[in-house]
Amino acid sequence: YCVEFRTESLSQHCALETRPHARWMQYLREGHTVCVACQPLAMSPATLRCSGDGHNAHGDKILHWEAIGNSQCQGTWKKIRQLDHCSCPLVHSFIFT
Repeated sequence: YCVEFRTESLSQHCALETRPHARWMQYLREGHTVCVACQPLAMSPATLRCSGDGHNAHGDKILHWEAIGNSQCQGTWKKIRQLDHCSCPLVHSFIFT
C-alpha cells in the first residue's frame, strides 16, 4: 500500500545535500504532496504495516519524518490518505524503511 502526505516543514539540511545518491532531498518542498510506498520487506510481521505510516493519524495530526542517509534532513508532514493500490508518480515518491 501507499500513503500520501503533505509536507508541512523540512530542515534546511535537505536543500544542502549534494551527494549524488542523495540529491533527491534537494527537491523536497513545504506544501508538496509526497507518496510513500510500504513494501513487504519494510512491514512488521505482526501488523503487516510500515512503521510511521500514520495508520491512526487523521485530521491535523503532525507526523515526523527523517531521510535515510542524512539524519539532518528531517521535517513534518500530515497524512492525506492511504491507497491500497499504489499509483505513486516517479517524482516525489518514496519508500518506508
